[in-house]
Amino acid sequence: MKVIPLKQGNYNVNKNKKFILIDADPTATGIKVAIQPFLVITENDYMLMDTGFNSNQEEMPPVMHCLENENIKPEQITKVLISHLHKDHIDGIGYFLSGKLIDSFPNATIYLQRRELDFALTQTGNPSYRMEMLLQLAELPNVVLLDDDQGSITNEITYQVSGGHTPFHQVFWVKEKGETIFYGADNLPQQNYLKYPLAFKNDFDGRKALEERTKWEEEGKKQKWKVLLYHDLENQILQF
Repeated sequence: MKVIPLKQGNYNVNKNKKFILIDADPTATGIKVAIQPFLVITENDYMLMDTGFNSNQEEMPPVMHCLENENIKPEQITKVLISHLHKDHIDGIGYFLSGKLIDSFPNATIYLQRRELDFALTQTGNPSYRMEMLLQLAELPNVVLLDDDQGSITNEITYQVSGGHTPFHQVFWVKEKGETIFYGADNLPQQNYLKYPLAFKNDFDGRKALEERTKWEEEGKKQKWKVLLYHDLENQILQF
């Protein structure tokens, strides 16, 4: 397998969930996070782990610029695996043209959790979500809504509803030729989450997220997982 981090940049995120590039405004305050989806290439798939942020709703989202820099065309993407529906993870899925959501990856199958979508649609006024996108997301012809707590997408790809950061947040494993890649998304977004075992208040259920991280660290060390870190400012991949 090959893993390519698609780093958009480092941001300050304020309490209103406004993302400001650190390089653009070094004086901005807030929580500092990277935004970096991942491209995972196997023998059978070119798959994206989440799709990044698109603050200006540009026709070509930042994730597509990152792919272009790697000489990857959006038509090559075969699967998009969505962990949860906060705007910094889903924005790159498409753009609006005359009020209609246009899919950025027309040849890909997009996998998201149905209950996560149902919950997100109740969050009117919550700045973590881009409601106009969510209202049209399930209407895309290539979206598959997952209903189970865990399951297999292919022989190589499995998922599990972890909860924690959001009620129906989900995580993914990709296994090929004895190698395991794990994507814990916002339940394990930075390496420091393992170094400092805390229950975070910005999670829907911080205690559950902490319990999951503890379990994953134990399993990952035994099985030598490669962990993808979506929000880590310095480390993109952790090799157990």
